[in-house]
Amino acid sequence: MVGLSEADVRMCAGFPTATADVGPSGQIWTYQRSVQRGNLNIAVPTMALGAIPAVGGSVNVAPGGYCNTQIRMLGARVAEVTYAGDNNLPNSIDALCVSTVDACVAYARQRNRKATAVSR
Repeated sequence: MVGLSEADVRMCAGFPTATADVGPSGQIWTYQRSVQRGNLNIAVPTMALGAIPAVGGSVNVAPGGYCNTQIRMLGARVAEVTYAGDNNLPNSIDALCVSTVDACVAYARQRNRKATAVSR
């Protein structure tokens, strides 16, 4: 995403949820995403067998969360991308943030292929 123009980011990610002017450091665009997932709760009944202590409990798999994808614009181009929020899944870091960046990476690749084809 680094190097994409403001117009490119609006095309691939839409309009930001919030923006902040940070003076000479440019602007920070924030894309907020909340994910409500169908939680899978597994409950094991508590059982005690004679002198064996009680065994049981529950597990919550794939909870929801939220992500703030933060993009620093400097000179009307992407200079930096970072994430904030409760955006990890059990087996994947920053998983809830990936869709915004993936869409822009695919957009940039498509534009580069078109530009290469035209220049040939």
